[in-house]
Amino acid sequence: MFYTADITMEDFMLPCLNKKFFGVECMGCGLQRSAALLIRGEFTAAFHMYPAIYTLILLFAFLVINHFYRLRSGNRILVILLVVNGIVIIGNYILKLINF
Repeated sequence: MFYTADITMEDFMLPCLNKKFFGVECMGCGLQRSAALLIRGEFTAAFHMYPAIYTLILLFAFLVINHFYRLRSGNRILVILLVVNGIVIIGNYILKLINF
């Protein structure tokens, strides 16, 4: 007799230690849940959970492409993507703190 349990991605997610110990979300809170929503095809829910998910995907995609093809203005584009990601992540964190 085989027993099958309903196992979801959420069962394997790591808890946020910052939130657990200090009661305040960190800058990465929501990233795992957002990725899970993205895998399920819930694109707007993923954005609402963690807005930087799409800029991070763009950044990592660019890093892979630049690794293999060495674009001429690759360093400039990389810096721009890093700054945009930083702004989105920090902006989202500030909004979370204000709405806390």
